[in-house]
Amino acid sequence: QVQLVESGGGLVQAGGSLRLSCAASGSIVSICVLGWYRQAPGNQRELVADIRSAGVTNYEDSVKGRFTISRDNAKNTVYLQMNSLKREDTAVYYCRCNWGRYDYWGQGTQVTVSS
Repeated sequence: QVQLVESGGGLVQAGGSLRLSCAASGSIVSICVLGWYRQAPGNQRELVADIRSAGVTNYEDSVKGRFTISRDNAKNTVYLQMNSLKREDTAVYYCRCNWGRYDYWGQGTQVTVSS
């Protein structure tokens, strides 16, 4: 069993920055693909960025150059540094740990970007 607890969301003005954290616990955390997803009202949940245990990263096109995902394997924590935030980044952000048939999600943290 894996537990994921997100933190760091909030209200920020456009152009500002936020750093999300996801504290993970469980047996496969060190090997799973850790990712950040988001879901805005009326939209489907979408991948923002993910990172493999070896550090290989993948980003959704609209956040490239603005967001940075990183993981601290010693602390079992994944981060999402979000800079130059835009109104369209407003969503609930979810952390995910995925390894084969094992798939775990956090409860989400709200990010609201105001103009």
